[in-house]
Amino acid sequence: MVVETTKHEEPIICQSKTVCVIGAGPSGLVSARELKKEGHKVVVMEQNNDVGGQWLYQPNVEQEDPLGKTKSLKVHSSIYSSLRLISPREVMGFSDFPFTVKEGRDTRRFPGHEELWLYLKDFCEVFGLREMIRFNVRVEFVEMVNDDDDNMKRWMVKSVEKKSGEVIEEVFDAVVVATGHYSYPRLPSIKGMDMWKGKQVHSHVYREPDRFRDEVVVVVGCFVSGPDISIELVKVAKEVHLSSKSLNVSPGVSKAISKYQNMHLHPQIESLEEDGRVVFIDGSCIVADTILYCTGYWYKFPFLETKGIVKVDDNRVGPLFEHTFPPSLSPSLSFVGIPRKLIGFPFFESQAKWIASLLSGKTSLPSYDEMMESVDEYYRAREASGIPKRNSHDIPDFDYCDNLQVHISLPAPGPLVVG
Repeated sequence: MVVETTKHEEPIICQSKTVCVIGAGPSGLVSARELKKEGHKVVVMEQNNDVGGQWLYQPNVEQEDPLGKTKSLKVHSSIYSSLRLISPREVMGFSDFPFTVKEGRDTRRFPGHEELWLYLKDFCEVFGLREMIRFNVRVEFVEMVNDDDDNMKRWMVKSVEKKSGEVIEEVFDAVVVATGHYSYPRLPSIKGMDMWKGKQVHSHVYREPDRFRDEVVVVVGCFVSGPDISIELVKVAKEVHLSSKSLNVSPGVSKAISKYQNMHLHPQIESLEEDGRVVFIDGSCIVADTILYCTGYWYKFPFLETKGIVKVDDNRVGPLFEHTFPPSLSPSLSFVGIPRKLIGFPFFESQAKWIASLLSGKTSLPSYDEMMESVDEYYRAREASGIPKRNSHDIPDFDYCDNLQVHISLPAPGPLVVG
């Protein structure tokens, strides 16, 4: 226990907790850094052999199920070889450790994925985080050990050392889930999908275009990765057919279609036929070798047991106050990195500072009833706006990040926006 004092103020008793952070990607690393700064005892469990999470490129995907239908994934990262950042480096760093250009490395404003991974390795070394990380350790099970006590919730974490198979069970005061949300493939439901004779793969296992050389490929999905991968495939494939919910595509996609004679745009798929045909809802069809699904990912936490308190319902993780705390389990259980479509790193850092401060007793949360009412209010507002439940965590709003930073700086945070 640490006692802090400020001029003309009463002493603040800061409580040191034992905290397990699951995942050593960007959200896990910044969580570990902030928890360490607050004096907490931190263990980070990382299933891979280095830091980076999604940004640790894994080229060997041969053992992964092509559609990711297995319960336990063998590959965490979904990054492909040519991927570059779509946000400038100026907004991708943490507040006190900017993502600056370094001599001899990728100096582009929108660098490739390896440059961001190197930035995370630098962050880890500068702030002495590696000593807290257990590599090649997979978290198998997490559950409350005293769920009948509202004031003293603790968590048993069962982990497995991947190389030796050794199983370790430990009890922590708090758990921070920082496992990301771009690993478990989300697939559409298409008539004939289970009977189709061609190859079907999800972009989770896409790495290089050459395996599709001279093939007729249907790419399903037109958000970010679909067009990006299509433009890469068109240079080696016989034909690329991009299937989109809307034919009102971006100028970049339109330009690519006009540039390449072997790239075509189609509406959604109606059915897949046993003879290899792909039939679209406008009645057109083509015979394809491969279907590549660029259809997003599910939120999944297969290790987490909360007796139904935290659920994933149509890709909405909830109830979560400010996309971070389950009201009845806070602050001992928290999630960092759930929101999408915002500037991630500054948001992760804000969440981490908030969690660390709450666990040390410097700040407090609203009451359970206030947090739940705020959650419900957020759900009602999203529904009234016509936003599907599965997009509950999509927050393309710069003001939200600014408001959260102000929000968590207050002595007693109150409800603003939740999810």
